[in-house]
Amino acid sequence: MNSDPQPSQRVQRESEAIARAFRLSVLGLVGVVVIAVIAWFIFREGTPPAQIDPTVAAPDVAAEDTEAPEARFVRVTEASGIDFVHENGASGDRLLPETMGSGVALFDYDNDGDVDIFFLNSSRWSEDGASEDAPPTARLYRNEGGWNFTDVSAKAGLDVECYGMGIAVADYDADGWTDLYITAVGPDRLFRNVNGRFVDVTETAGVGGKDSAWSTAAAFFDADGDLDLDLFVCEYIRWSRDIDLAVDFRFAGLGRGYGPPGNFEGSHPRLYLNEGDGRFRDASEDAGIRMANASTGFPIAKALGIGLMDVDDDGRLDVFVANDTTRNMLFRNLGEGVFKESGILLGLAYDSGGGATGAMGVDVAHYRNDESLGVLVGNYANEPSSMFVRQTAGSPFTDEATIEGIGAASRGALTFGVLFIDYDLDGWADVLQCNGHLEDRIGVIQPSQSYEQPAQLFHNMGASSSAAFARVPDDRAGDLALPIVGRASATADLDGDGDLDVVLTALAGPPSVLRNDTEGGNWLRVRVVGLAPNLDAIGATVEIHGGGMVQSRIVSPTRGYLSQSELTLTFGLGVADTVERVSVRWPNGDERTLEKVSVNQTLTVKPGEVD
Repeated sequence: MNSDPQPSQRVQRESEAIARAFRLSVLGLVGVVVIAVIAWFIFREGTPPAQIDPTVAAPDVAAEDTEAPEARFVRVTEASGIDFVHENGASGDRLLPETMGSGVALFDYDNDGDVDIFFLNSSRWSEDGASEDAPPTARLYRNEGGWNFTDVSAKAGLDVECYGMGIAVADYDADGWTDLYITAVGPDRLFRNVNGRFVDVTETAGVGGKDSAWSTAAAFFDADGDLDLDLFVCEYIRWSRDIDLAVDFRFAGLGRGYGPPGNFEGSHPRLYLNEGDGRFRDASEDAGIRMANASTGFPIAKALGIGLMDVDDDGRLDVFVANDTTRNMLFRNLGEGVFKESGILLGLAYDSGGGATGAMGVDVAHYRNDESLGVLVGNYANEPSSMFVRQTAGSPFTDEATIEGIGAASRGALTFGVLFIDYDLDGWADVLQCNGHLEDRIGVIQPSQSYEQPAQLFHNMGASSSAAFARVPDDRAGDLALPIVGRASATADLDGDGDLDVVLTALAGPPSVLRNDTEGGNWLRVRVVGLAPNLDAIGATVEIHGGGMVQSRIVSPTRGYLSQSELTLTFGLGVADTVERVSVRWPNGDERTLEKVSVNQTLTVKPGEVD
């Protein structure tokens, strides 16, 4: 959301020197720069954030590249039987949670092989009094096939009332059924899936958090190396209705507005370790994830996004946390539930200008089909999205959004959900950004901005262009270009045809369920089965060799903004008609390789089988 202005002093990063050739010859210089950056930012840590002037128009964005192939996304929300409408409880007081939206999860809740859709809703404020209308609830839609969905919320026990924010899904108890965790403004809730019916086990599990907390993104993964699934939960800010009203933020002469996060204290994330008996232990205090401002003692984190990756290829998943108006954090997993914050050291804390951004959604991918790794972060309006790129394992990242073709074109939008998605199945991960402003009157004082905004799609040009990505023009993006007050994004093959469909949520409105009708290449979908207690194989690595390309992915549903995408991995293959090799490495170190795999199929890979 609203971001710091650029600081008066700048640390000029030579991203080309780090990101391109000759990096070995300049490692000494890079080390000096890193030390200087660390020292400067530690000294700066106590400086309170200022706010961007909302009357300043964003600069002209870069021209769209008509060479990007057409994307045919068709909105099928109502036609598919999905009648969900998000509510945010807004009644005129302009309370900050009303701007944030809620997440969506795409997962198979009933084990029938189809991907179902769960929409999390917010609620009305209790202080506004009773209403004759039915309260807004979360909604679960069962995939019946053929683009027909049925509302089974009540039957499944997920017609939940809360001021919902984010979702995490995983089979945390290894019983073969995917469970579901909800974060909220207020207590969080854990639902155990019992043969397709969800039972609230929050109190027993001990993962509700404080009643006063505002939790956001969350992720299940093995944090301590014992192979079962633990739970990492982000918190946004220290907030209450009274605090918000006392701030009394005024919006450029138009009366009360939504107060930016710089007016609120931060809040620490939480780590729950799975005890294996249905209960979790809060290990946050000793996990190394509580970072405080050296000057004030207040928490630094104002977390909205979370991304899982292995930055040093040590087999342990590390945690990237996107913070709104404060520096991003990278928690390196040292094993046994202990983490070390290394965001500044690894170049992930600040953008290319050395400033904190209004960071929200996160996704991670080897989008160049080599050893380099990209971390995509959606930012506030008048800020380009960030594309942090690491060349080799353990090396620092640099923000290459501009030289990769995303920076200028993304600057005019306010981006929440971001996804790497190969929409045309050519073997190269493209970029999708879900956009929408938080202030419905923004156009009055800043004509270059609008409340509803189209999503943006950037085609990965592979090795054919100096810039990795080219913007797909709105008139060639199908119904992705329909303006919405966009928030969350998730992807899955909802109709079983091999390509990736998309679900975007909208603030205080209906979602966009988008069928992918793009003419694309061949494909291979890989479903990795894990060993108990991690049956979902979260953290497994899949590498495929085909069509002259090497593609690598980590199994994790935690992607985008407050959301979960399907676990099955989709690899585009272009014109390749055979995959030479598929290699899978499980979190416990087991490996399996399959040779000469046919295309256009879903391949299920289990550990321990002889090929």
